[in-house]
Amino acid sequence: MCTSIALKTHDFYFGRTMDLEYNFNESVVFTPRNYPLPFRKVGILDRHYAILGMAAVSGGYPLYADAVNERGLCIAGLNFPDNAYYPDTEDSSSNNISPFELILWILGKCASIAEAKKLLSATHLVSVPFSSDIPLTPLHWHIADSDSSIVLESTRDGMKVYDNPVGVLTNNPGFHFQTTNLCQYMNLVTGNPKNCFTSIPSLIPFGQGLGCFGLPGDFSPASRFVKAAYMCLNSVCNDDEMSSISQAFHILDSVSLVKGSVITSGNLCDITTYSCCMNATKGFYYYKTYENSQFTAIDMQRENLESDQLRSYPLTATQQVVWAN
Repeated sequence: MCTSIALKTHDFYFGRTMDLEYNFNESVVFTPRNYPLPFRKVGILDRHYAILGMAAVSGGYPLYADAVNERGLCIAGLNFPDNAYYPDTEDSSSNNISPFELILWILGKCASIAEAKKLLSATHLVSVPFSSDIPLTPLHWHIADSDSSIVLESTRDGMKVYDNPVGVLTNNPGFHFQTTNLCQYMNLVTGNPKNCFTSIPSLIPFGQGLGCFGLPGDFSPASRFVKAAYMCLNSVCNDDEMSSISQAFHILDSVSLVKGSVITSGNLCDITTYSCCMNATKGFYYYKTYENSQFTAIDMQRENLESDQLRSYPLTATQQVVWAN
């Protein structure tokens, strides 16, 4: 379970919740332009765009869950169980890329959605696990720049790229269902509802927010998609940085999991382990964790973009409090 959003004010912002019952040794990782990126089937990418995002590093390899590159292109991988399918066979006419390599493959080479679409048209996802200890995760991907969003899904029907005018992604079912499902919520309005009982003209709303009556409040992927889409498409926000990141996190908070509200089949608590918001225009990565609701930020432009060494920033997971006296 996860939710990702794309939001435009003066700058372009991209964020996601990571909803899991465990941590995966994640930290904020900066991959500079000259850090070699080996791919299992297409060789080594010695020079590429700089990348910043949340990753687990194994054997010096950054396994990104979400990231932004120096050109403002963003990607998040979201859980897609039962639907995701990666074929075992390679395609001799395409670049054969493992799903764990996809974020680095796209962000390392592409500066925009247009370039990403072109690269994906010559890309074939193939089932190659990172290691025997780290199997492939069933995922689909939300990819966005300041102008548009797309969704990449690989199923038994093949690999498909969908335009994403909503700028939101969650989990199952597939993206086509999620957008079709929005038809059931076309009645939602931000103001007070209109009285359809014309024979009782004295009827008035008994509180603000009744125009949103029927907006889902549960944590299923379909409901989170509807709620996040409604919040994003009706967002009113000032253009400054603090207003923008605050707005993005408020939207993400509206679909975040509180410990104890969702119990997995293994009797574990599914929670929003972290939420992040990237200012893709400026290269800022903000995050907060379940245990620490204060924002922590990393600025890509303060890094040595030409370096050949990874930089990792462990998460600040203890609650930070600013005392007023």
